[in-house]
Amino acid sequence: MKTLRDVKVGDTVKVVRLHGEGAVKRRIMDMGITRGTEVFVRKLAPLGDPVEVNVRGYELSLRKADAEMIEVE
Repeated sequence: MKTLRDVKVGDTVKVVRLHGEGAVKRRIMDMGITRGTEVFVRKLAPLGDPVEVNVRGYELSLRKADAEMIEVE
C-alpha cells in the first residue's frame, strides 16, 4: 500500500482510498481529497512535516499523520 506520505516531490498521484474514521476522514474529504482526485506533491518542509500538495486547483498543507491515511496509486 502506497500512501501520500511516500510520494516524492514533483509526482502526481491519484487517490485510491481514504483510511481513518469519523471526524478525521470527514475533514480530509472536506479539503477536497476524495477517491479519484489527482494530487500533485509540490514541496516538503525541511523536517518532512508538513507536505504541501496541489489538489483541485489550490495548495494544501497536510501533516504526515494525515498524509498516511490517504492511499494513492
